[in-house]
Order: sequence, then structure tokens, then C-alpha cells
Amino acid sequence: MLEQTNYTATISNKEKETETQSKKKTDNLKGIRPTGAFIGASWAALGIGLISYCIGLWNADMELNEKGYYFTIILFGLFSGISVQKCVRDKAEGIPVTDIYYGISWFTTIASIVLLVIGLRNADLFLSEKGFYGMSFTLALFSAIAVQKNTRDAKLIDSEEV
Repeated sequence: MLEQTNYTATISNKEKETETQSKKKTDNLKGIRPTGAFIGASWAALGIGLISYCIGLWNADMELNEKGYYFTIILFGLFSGISVQKCVRDKAEGIPVTDIYYGISWFTTIASIVLLVIGLRNADLFLSEKGFYGMSFTLALFSAIAVQKNTRDAKLIDSEEV
């Protein structure tokens, strides 16, 4: 009977250690809520990047299938970038993420960038237009990741306050 009690106590101590370590990891990521200015700037950058990219496509002298290709690339890139951010954040918080999903997220993000570069490289566009699409894509991709981060941080802090 004594051995069973010690065993139970040992499991409880290990559970407490695991819980403490998990709490420390989560506490390192919690804390300061993103400021309204940063949240607003992130959303503004996302809007500016995505809208300017779409306006550029709308006004471009391209076939409709080319416009569809570039529009699909930006949607694909934004979703993939947000997926990578979520996977990285989940891993940092100790939330299980399968290696296959993590790898696919990175692969698709890189693939979207490579497809954009290949498309622009072979496009019959002025160099300034190619630069415009590249920069607006980059702005939208980076800001989408920032918006996802801000949204997740705010939700985490709001759940703490309840």
C-alpha cells in the first residue's frame, strides 16, 4: 500500500512539473496586448498591399487568365503565410502541430513566392510593374502575418482577463 502512495505522489509531482513548464512557456508569450496603433497599422498595411495589388491587376493590360493567376497567387500566399505563423506560434506555446502540416505550410508559402517570381520573370510587363506586384505582395504577406499575430495575442490576453 505504501508503494502505491509513493507512486501516486510521484505521478502528481511529474504532472505538476509538466504543468509548471507548460505555464512558463505560455507566460512568456502572454503579457502585453498589442497597441491599437500596431493593430491599426497592420490592418492598414494589409489593406494597402492587397487593394493596391488588386487595383494593379484590374488596370493591367493582361489576359483574364493571367490576372486570375496573379490573384490566386496572392490568396495562396496570404493563406500559407498565416498558416506558417499559426504553426510556429502553436509550437512555441506547446500546442501539438503535426510535422506534415508544418512542412506543408512552409512549402506552400515558399511555393507561392517562387510562383510569383517565375510569373513576373516571364511576364511581358515593365520592370516598374513587376516591382510593384512584388512589393505589394510582400507588404500584404508580411502584414497578414502581423494581423494574425495581433489577433491571436489579443484573444489570448482577453481570455486571461475573464
